[in-house]
Amino acid sequence: MRNLVMTVSYDGTNYFGFQAQPGGNTIQDRIEKAIGHLTGENITITSSGRTDAGVHARAQIFNFHTASSIPLERWAFALNSRLPPDIRILEARMADPEFHARRWAKRKTYRYAIDNNRTPDVFMRHLQYHHPTPLDVEAMRHALQTLIGEHDFTSFCSVRSTQLSHVRTIFDARIERQNNTGLSASPGLIHFTVTGSGFLQHMVRIIVGTLLQVGEGKRSAADMEAVLKAKDRSRAGPTAMSHGLMLWEVVY
Repeated sequence: MRNLVMTVSYDGTNYFGFQAQPGGNTIQDRIEKAIGHLTGENITITSSGRTDAGVHARAQIFNFHTASSIPLERWAFALNSRLPPDIRILEARMADPEFHARRWAKRKTYRYAIDNNRTPDVFMRHLQYHHPTPLDVEAMRHALQTLIGEHDFTSFCSVRSTQLSHVRTIFDARIERQNNTGLSASPGLIHFTVTGSGFLQHMVRIIVGTLLQVGEGKRSAADMEAVLKAKDRSRAGPTAMSHGLMLWEVVY
């Protein structure tokens, strides 16, 4: 048996998230079905983590054990020919027999894209959250610094979380503005990028929702510290829309 590790990129718009569900139509369901058609095996893959319905991935990692002798260089092409066009295997490689895509992950990076133009980009509407009114990006950056380090992020996770501990470490977090270079004089794109040891259910999206309130002037940047210390989901902002979020990178 070989333990194979694969990198997959996907547009999550039409799926109910990554993890398999009884009703099907998840990224995992589609990949496992494609592997089954290719090898005849009943395979269960293990991913580096879940992504919610509508969330995308630039480089999601998963692994599985197989008795198939298909050469490594053939896997991506063979699976992609059996997958829908919005899911693509980027590479396949061998791993240690004990490798586990979720347990061995050291850090993950997510990016949230905000289209801050008055008129949304029709071609990117499934990948960017449209916020047409001005945002105080400097205030958002100031608020964000409070979250760097090891903290209890109960205020920034779903009340449905089943995790025994809500303590996580954020290694780096930044907000970058990408100005337009064309005819439009509007603000352009805002990218929020965060790297951490792991993330709780809806954690990144709730952080973004709270930062947007800071940017709108609905709460002060200094309020972020009080929200964090409260360990109370009701103190944070709304959960930002899923389609702006992308799993960017997983490091082992």
